[in-house]
Amino acid sequence: MKPPKKPGIGAKSGGPSGRGSRGLSVRVKTAKTRTLSSTLWLERQLNDPYVAEAKRLGYRSRAAFKLLQLDDKLKLLRRGQRVVDLGCAPGGWVQVALERVGPQGKVVGIDYLAMGPVPGAIILQMDFLDPQAPARLKEALAGPADIVLSDMAAPTVGHQMTDHLRIMALAETAVEFAVDVLAPGGAFIAKLFQGGAEKELLDILKRNFAKVRHVKPAASRQDSAEVYIVATEFRGRPHDPRDATQAH
Repeated sequence: MKPPKKPGIGAKSGGPSGRGSRGLSVRVKTAKTRTLSSTLWLERQLNDPYVAEAKRLGYRSRAAFKLLQLDDKLKLLRRGQRVVDLGCAPGGWVQVALERVGPQGKVVGIDYLAMGPVPGAIILQMDFLDPQAPARLKEALAGPADIVLSDMAAPTVGHQMTDHLRIMALAETAVEFAVDVLAPGGAFIAKLFQGGAEKELLDILKRNFAKVRHVKPAASRQDSAEVYIVATEFRGRPHDPRDATQAH
């Protein structure tokens, strides 16, 4: 997948897909107060062209380019839509969603981490797993959502299967919420770590959406097991016999 056609991103710019930065990598010396893993992380950040480009363009994180690339490929975000961003801190995806849906749209984000306000968006500081969170999100949306985004990830413990199962549990909770709030034809995007325990999630998605696919945007680091699952053409909420009963 090609990076988004923004200034500094093209192959001739020396940006993330260009060649202008070869030979300019930054090496970080290990400080007494910094572990080797922290030093390697800092070195990777300093040499990551997406980090520099996010700073130049005013995005709050390099993750903004993941959503830009997903949407450039799939054309999901449109003017006037209602969008929910689960696990929205520090706000990169919120910024992209606002750009794409425009002033007539609505973007609602939620995260237990504190973050600065994003002009034009509604941000709830609370845990998405809080039993009150779905109701608060619905209240802020004031109508059905067109897209539910989830870039949530549980704290990793370094054990691949454990980390995979934790993020799968978050994704399953997110899709349950999506099925409850999406308008027919809506879409769902969630981050996963590949690990082989996706059958239950895929079964839920295939029952409720016409198309389900895996996409790894160019901004996802190639050495990462991270991948995004994209479900589109929501079929609508399953019929609940209680609805007819309550209507009488």
